[in-house]
Amino acid sequence: MVRLDRIYTRGGDDGQTSLGDGTRVPKTHPRIAAYGTVDELNAVLGVALLQRGLAVPDRALLRGVQNDLFDVGADLCVPRRPDEAPASRLRIAPGQVTVLEQAIDRYTDQLEPLRSFIIPGGAPAAAWLHVARVVCRRAELQVAALDEREAGAAGPTVLAYLNRLSDLLFVLARWANGRGKADVLWEPGAGQKPAPAPRRRTLNSAPVKTADRRTAKTAGSRAPRRTAKKTGQKRKAPKKRS
Repeated sequence: MVRLDRIYTRGGDDGQTSLGDGTRVPKTHPRIAAYGTVDELNAVLGVALLQRGLAVPDRALLRGVQNDLFDVGADLCVPRRPDEAPASRLRIAPGQVTVLEQAIDRYTDQLEPLRSFIIPGGAPAAAWLHVARVVCRRAELQVAALDEREAGAAGPTVLAYLNRLSDLLFVLARWANGRGKADVLWEPGAGQKPAPAPRRRTLNSAPVKTADRRTAKTAGSRAPRRTAKKTGQKRKAPKKRS
């Protein structure tokens, strides 16, 4: 069990931070960037879980993923050693990757067939899951860059987990869009097609505005009064009956 007695330590005020094994590195180190992006991904999933359109099993799956992402961060924050004893450190296990693969297959079997690439959007839950997906891709790229810099720094299971997770988030985004029925599809070259010409209106077909109708209705009754006033003519008094 992790216990945090103090939130601030002042240990990072000089731009340095400590890894899980106590090693001090700059905060700009690729390893810090990698598990920092994993933390960002977890935060985006928290927002996605606040949206409507996700059933209880969907939410339970995503909360399990959030817990796994802390495992990913714990794995990344401790550099691997060649002489590391098995199970001496918390590492992502192959079984965690398998859980994601099984979920992907289960959801995919119930989705509408994919006929084009998906434009992120649709329902709020789907849109946020797409945001989580691209953050997950960024985390995967940063872990891959770390692995290139330090051979074996991440291990194969971390990369596999993030790779499958981005696929799962894509599938879940489609699931939140009415099982794919409300997906926004990409139309190749749609922006290159000429816009339809605007319809032209003739003078006879132009609609009469409400103000014009009122003017036309009252013009006949007001005009004689104005004429009588201008010419100074007086109205004749009615004749009395004898």
